[in-house]
Amino acid sequence: MLNVDKNAANIALAQNFYAMFFRGDLAAIVDNCTPDVVWESVGDRAQFPIFGHWDGKEGVKAFFAKLVETHDFTEFSPKEFYSSGDHVFVCGHYGMTIKKTGRHVEMDWVHVFVLRDGLCGSFREHTDTATLARGWRD
Repeated sequence: MLNVDKNAANIALAQNFYAMFFRGDLAAIVDNCTPDVVWESVGDRAQFPIFGHWDGKEGVKAFFAKLVETHDFTEFSPKEFYSSGDHVFVCGHYGMTIKKTGRHVEMDWVHVFVLRDGLCGSFREHTDTATLARGWRD
Protein backbone atom coordinates (compact mmCIF):
# COMPACT_ATOMS: atom_id res chain seq x y z
CA MET A 1 0.00 0.00 0.00
CA LEU A 2 2.86 2.38 0.75
CA ASN A 3 4.12 2.11 -2.85
CA VAL A 4 0.63 2.99 -4.17
CA ASP A 5 0.57 6.02 -1.85
CA LYS A 6 4.04 7.11 -3.03
CA ASN A 7 3.03 6.69 -6.68
CA ALA A 8 -0.12 8.76 -6.12
CA ALA A 9 1.87 11.45 -4.30
CA ASN A 10 4.44 11.59 -7.11
CA ILE A 11 1.73 11.87 -9.74
CA ALA A 12 0.21 14.72 -7.74
CA LEU A 13 3.61 16.47 -7.72
CA ALA A 14 3.90 16.14 -11.50
CA GLN A 15 0.32 17.37 -11.97
CA ASN A 16 1.23 20.39 -9.86
CA PHE A 17 4.01 21.30 -12.33
CA TYR A 18 1.43 21.47 -15.12
CA ALA A 19 -0.91 23.53 -12.92
CA MET A 20 1.92 25.99 -12.21
CA PHE A 21 2.71 26.21 -15.93
CA PHE A 22 -0.93 26.77 -16.91
CA ARG A 23 -1.17 29.55 -14.27
CA GLY A 24 1.97 31.14 -15.74
CA ASP A 25 3.77 30.71 -12.41
CA LEU A 26 7.21 29.91 -13.79
CA ALA A 27 8.90 31.08 -10.58
CA ALA A 28 7.03 28.34 -8.68
CA ILE A 29 8.26 25.75 -11.19
CA VAL A 30 11.83 26.84 -10.55
CA ASP A 31 11.26 26.87 -6.79
CA ASN A 32 10.02 23.26 -6.96
CA CYS A 33 13.23 22.02 -8.60
CA THR A 34 16.41 20.84 -6.91
CA PRO A 35 19.39 23.23 -7.20
CA ASP A 36 21.12 20.75 -9.54
CA VAL A 37 18.05 20.05 -11.70
CA VAL A 38 18.63 18.96 -15.29
CA TRP A 39 15.82 20.06 -17.62
CA GLU A 40 15.98 18.54 -21.09
CA SER A 41 14.03 18.60 -24.31
CA VAL A 42 15.63 15.75 -26.24
CA GLY A 43 17.11 16.98 -29.51
CA ASP A 44 19.79 19.14 -31.08
CA ARG A 45 19.53 22.82 -30.14
CA ALA A 46 20.86 23.72 -33.61
CA GLN A 47 17.59 22.27 -34.98
CA PHE A 48 15.22 24.00 -32.51
CA PRO A 49 16.13 26.51 -29.77
CA ILE A 50 14.58 24.76 -26.77
CA PHE A 51 16.22 21.38 -27.43
CA GLY A 52 19.09 20.17 -25.30
CA HIS A 53 20.09 20.28 -21.62
CA TRP A 54 19.27 23.23 -19.39
CA ASP A 55 21.20 22.84 -16.13
CA GLY A 56 20.30 24.14 -12.69
CA LYS A 57 17.57 26.55 -11.71
CA GLU A 58 19.04 29.24 -13.98
CA GLY A 59 18.85 26.77 -16.85
CA VAL A 60 15.18 26.10 -16.12
CA LYS A 61 14.52 29.86 -16.16
CA ALA A 62 16.37 30.15 -19.49
CA PHE A 63 14.40 27.21 -20.93
CA PHE A 64 11.05 28.80 -20.13
CA ALA A 65 12.18 32.21 -21.38
CA LYS A 66 13.15 30.58 -24.69
CA LEU A 67 9.90 28.60 -24.77
CA VAL A 68 7.82 31.78 -24.43
CA GLU A 69 9.94 33.49 -27.09
CA THR A 70 9.69 30.56 -29.51
CA HIS A 71 6.06 29.44 -29.70
CA ASP A 72 2.45 29.88 -28.64
CA PHE A 73 0.53 26.82 -27.51
CA THR A 74 -2.87 26.21 -29.02
CA GLU A 75 -3.11 22.94 -27.10
CA PHE A 76 -1.11 21.50 -24.22
CA SER A 77 -2.83 18.40 -22.90
CA PRO A 78 -1.26 16.09 -20.33
CA LYS A 79 -3.45 13.00 -20.70
CA GLU A 80 -1.99 9.97 -18.92
CA PHE A 81 0.12 9.78 -15.74
CA TYR A 82 2.16 6.76 -14.63
CA SER A 83 4.48 6.48 -11.66
CA SER A 84 7.21 4.01 -10.80
CA GLY A 85 9.44 4.74 -7.85
CA ASP A 86 10.70 8.31 -8.17
CA HIS A 87 9.82 8.52 -11.87
CA VAL A 88 6.58 9.95 -13.26
CA PHE A 89 5.81 9.43 -16.95
CA VAL A 90 3.23 11.68 -18.60
CA CYS A 91 1.79 11.20 -22.09
CA GLY A 92 0.14 14.10 -23.84
CA HIS A 93 -0.39 16.22 -26.92
CA TYR A 94 0.79 19.64 -28.14
CA GLY A 95 -0.53 22.05 -30.71
CA MET A 96 1.52 25.20 -31.21
CA THR A 97 2.34 28.02 -33.54
CA ILE A 98 6.04 28.60 -34.15
CA LYS A 99 6.47 32.36 -33.82
CA LYS A 100 9.43 32.61 -36.20
CA THR A 101 7.57 31.07 -39.15
CA GLY A 102 3.89 31.27 -38.19
CA ARG A 103 3.57 27.52 -38.84
CA HIS A 104 1.18 25.42 -36.77
CA VAL A 105 2.45 22.01 -35.65
CA GLU A 106 0.94 19.23 -33.56
CA MET A 107 2.51 16.20 -31.92
CA ASP A 108 2.29 13.75 -29.05
CA TRP A 109 4.87 13.77 -26.30
CA VAL A 110 6.13 11.95 -23.20
CA HIS A 111 7.54 13.83 -20.21
CA VAL A 112 9.62 12.07 -17.57
CA PHE A 113 9.99 13.65 -14.13
CA VAL A 114 12.52 12.27 -11.66
CA LEU A 115 11.57 13.44 -8.18
CA ARG A 116 13.82 13.82 -5.14
CA ASP A 117 12.53 14.81 -1.73
CA GLY A 118 9.35 16.29 -3.19
CA LEU A 119 11.21 18.33 -5.82
CA CYS A 120 11.98 17.82 -9.50
CA GLY A 121 15.56 16.56 -9.88
CA SER A 122 15.25 16.13 -13.62
CA PHE A 123 12.76 16.56 -16.42
CA ARG A 124 13.05 15.08 -19.90
CA GLU A 125 10.72 15.76 -22.81
CA HIS A 126 10.45 13.29 -25.69
CA THR A 127 8.52 14.65 -28.66
CA ASP A 128 8.50 14.77 -32.45
CA THR A 129 11.73 16.68 -32.97
CA ALA A 130 11.54 16.42 -36.77
CA THR A 131 8.15 18.17 -36.82
CA LEU A 132 9.43 20.97 -34.59
CA ALA A 133 12.60 21.40 -36.66
CA ARG A 134 10.55 21.57 -39.89
CA GLY A 135 8.21 24.10 -38.31
CA TRP A 136 11.20 26.22 -37.28
CA ARG A 137 13.00 26.28 -40.63
CA ASP A 138 12.26 29.14 -43.04
